[in-house]
Amino acid sequence: MDTTGSLPRGLQILRLLGDGGPDGQRLSDIAEAAGLPRPTAHRLLRMLVAEGFVEHDAAARRYRLSLELFLLAARAGNPTGLRDLCRPALLRLTASLGETVFLLVHNGYDAICIDRSAGPLPIRSFTGDIGGRVPLGLGQGSTAILACLPEEEREDIIRHNLPIIRNLGGSDEPVLRAEITRVRREGYSIMPGVLPGMAGLGVPLLDRDGRAVAALSIGTTTDRLGTDRRDLVANLLRAEANAIAPRLNPFDPALRRAGAAMEASVAR
Repeated sequence: MDTTGSLPRGLQILRLLGDGGPDGQRLSDIAEAAGLPRPTAHRLLRMLVAEGFVEHDAAARRYRLSLELFLLAARAGNPTGLRDLCRPALLRLTASLGETVFLLVHNGYDAICIDRSAGPLPIRSFTGDIGGRVPLGLGQGSTAILACLPEEEREDIIRHNLPIIRNLGGSDEPVLRAEITRVRREGYSIMPGVLPGMAGLGVPLLDRDGRAVAALSIGTTTDRLGTDRRDLVANLLRAEANAIAPRLNPFDPALRRAGAAMEASVAR
């Protein structure tokens, strides 16, 4: 088998980039890790960029895997997207609880509603309908996601989002941090309602590394989410989230490139 040609060495570089994380790697680091001269590594990287499998951040002088590569891998692996995967759970929860259920996905500093199953009661929420965006830390679903992110990322989001959350009438920092601690201990968020008369409960949806990529949450009225019903709701949502987690497609575009989305959010 030829282990010295362009194809094997190009695949070796792809594997190195895959291990390098979302920030990417510099040419010198790639060449050293691959055991290649810098000109050879540079030529191979240019070929991979031209084919759309690698992105080059000229300003940062870093290379990273492209979204096109993830899409290609998704076609070869589990083709089920997050929304399709979670849709039956949303319908079951609405049927069991008689509540509106939301599917939120992590996107940079925000959570975006990518699906909802409407219950019989009229519900107001910050996420609203499908496509609605809410800053992480405002509302139950987004707080459930925030609580289960890596500490460094979580702290960056808190610093960025606190002024936005306060302007929207959300919790102050001590309340938010106390809720994060409770989510990590009990597995669900039930932040004080921001909209009068409204309440909700959210659970994180974790990937194989234990990192929150999404959340299931319900929106309801305060009188329907008292302490006597809270455990029932939390247990049903957790059971659905636990059943979905092992089936997540790691190449699903909805679950990728949070870092890039965060950079875009900063630029807004």
